[in-house]
Amino acid sequence: MSKRFLNGTEWSAMVLAGAERLSGNVDRVNALNVFPVPDGDTGTNMNLTMTAGVAELTNKPSEEVGRAAEVLSKGLLMGARGNSGVILSQLFRGFSRAVAGQRDITVPLFAAALQQGVDTAYKAVVKPVEGTILTVAREAARHGVTVSRRLTELPEWMADVLAKAQETLARTQEMLPVLKQVGVVDSGGQGLVYIYEGFAAYLNAGSFGNDDGRSATRPAAQFAAPTPAKPPVPSVAAHATAQSKITTESIAFPYDMEFFIQRASSSAPFPERSFRQALERDGDSIILIEDGDIVKVHVHSRRPGDVMNHALTHGAITHIHILNMQEQHRELLSRAPAAHEPVPALMPSPPSPPPAGNVDYALPGVVNLPAITASPESEPNPDVHEMADYGIVAVSVGEGNAELFRSLGVDIVLSGGQSMNPSTEDLIGAISSLSAHHVFVLPNNPNIVMAAKQAAELAERPVTVLPTRTLPQGMAAMLAFQEDDGEAANVERMTKAYERVITGQVTQAVRDTEMDGVNIRQGDYIGIKDKTIVASTSTRFESCKALLASLLVTGGEILTVLTGEGSEEEETEALEQWLAETYPDAEVEVHEGGQPLYPYLFAVEP
Repeated sequence: MSKRFLNGTEWSAMVLAGAERLSGNVDRVNALNVFPVPDGDTGTNMNLTMTAGVAELTNKPSEEVGRAAEVLSKGLLMGARGNSGVILSQLFRGFSRAVAGQRDITVPLFAAALQQGVDTAYKAVVKPVEGTILTVAREAARHGVTVSRRLTELPEWMADVLAKAQETLARTQEMLPVLKQVGVVDSGGQGLVYIYEGFAAYLNAGSFGNDDGRSATRPAAQFAAPTPAKPPVPSVAAHATAQSKITTESIAFPYDMEFFIQRASSSAPFPERSFRQALERDGDSIILIEDGDIVKVHVHSRRPGDVMNHALTHGAITHIHILNMQEQHRELLSRAPAAHEPVPALMPSPPSPPPAGNVDYALPGVVNLPAITASPESEPNPDVHEMADYGIVAVSVGEGNAELFRSLGVDIVLSGGQSMNPSTEDLIGAISSLSAHHVFVLPNNPNIVMAAKQAAELAERPVTVLPTRTLPQGMAAMLAFQEDDGEAANVERMTKAYERVITGQVTQAVRDTEMDGVNIRQGDYIGIKDKTIVASTSTRFESCKALLASLLVTGGEILTVLTGEGSEEEETEALEQWLAETYPDAEVEVHEGGQPLYPYLFAVEP
């Protein structure tokens, strides 16, 4: 079979085939997580990221490779979850830049695009580690560039690139000792190989057809997008009593508006400054994200008609979401929840957007605008409230932990953690909803740091990401935060505070293995000190004692205990008694965190 070119439709079908291959192997990728813990989520994050990208690709098809790659890149960028998802989005972001403006893709262009994708991804990672998805992508791209000088057929070339990726994946065990110790290959690298396998399968599947190597279009429908597992929806945790402290009428700009402007041409610069000034006349919480011929707009306004009429002068409007926050506030007050009852977000995440241009749908609290009409002349914007100096977003899991963060001064708590990482778009939404000049973000999980940094780059205001890796680190950072101090001083103080924290966690092993000199059996309770497994026993209580002994080996003035799902009150009291007898100088604080999978989280501060 001769195939030297792919147009945009065919390239999109190939990408969908890669996404489908990954989707069918999510559990296998998750199972490669090095630690034998029950929340390995590399496959889940890569699949959710890829699903976001192919959803955009399916909604906005193009016969031009450059345009199709751009659409995919945007979808991946906003839907990226976890470190593996962010790296995947960066690989395709560089790819899209390399093929910009191209109708067809050939072997040399495909090879160059893979290489530019690798270059882009490496720039996004502060400390690249050998033996990971980056290594697999790099070696496959290098090999692709080399063999592109002698191979002209896409199926043959992709098969060669795949073989190199598989070979490199097998060698990740030699590059990272921990992989060899556990007997697995890198999970992110395996996820990328599955995507490449889908690419190769599509290219080798059959009849593209013409003698000159150019093709009759192969329908993308033959390789339909995978049906994604329903992702956990990160929600903004609202304080049960906060809403009762304000009146509905005090919400001066009640219409929470979000939409896209599809510009007719991106050759002329978008007049961002004048557009922002027009919105500021009768609105606040403004965020503008320009990306080529698309401008994403978010604003709170009293006159949505004026906003739409002004936006229409710059292009077509799509994906319109308008929520009446006064109506939502009245609904929240009418519910009058008990203190323990979860409260819905004041501004919940909007549903998946309808097809471009479609605004005729209804949601609770949504104002539908099938037709746009001019409003009377806007009144001057009164100074109803001032923006705060700082806003703080934290990611947490467990209602008790969320409440602790709120009590420490966090403005928005995004629900998330292992196996439920918020996407870049979720984080941007939280950042943009705050009326603050500067926003601090506490990821509180190593797998959320990259998405948080990506959100900070896209946000339309200064954002500082403090790379906290655990919930106790985030809490320590908040204890060090001072509202009246400057940004630099706060960053220094908060960083010193969270870096002093030593974290321990107890969970159950999901497989037999040996790590860090500890023999582990499936079902054992394992104690993890930061990144090191220090205990594995048949009972949770014994594992807790062994872990605590390791955490307190050099002393510690304060020990914080966060109880999670699976912990028992009698067991917790027994631990407190044991601690009082064994470490009488340690000050012990116990809180109900409510985190899943980890019955106990411990934090020691000197």
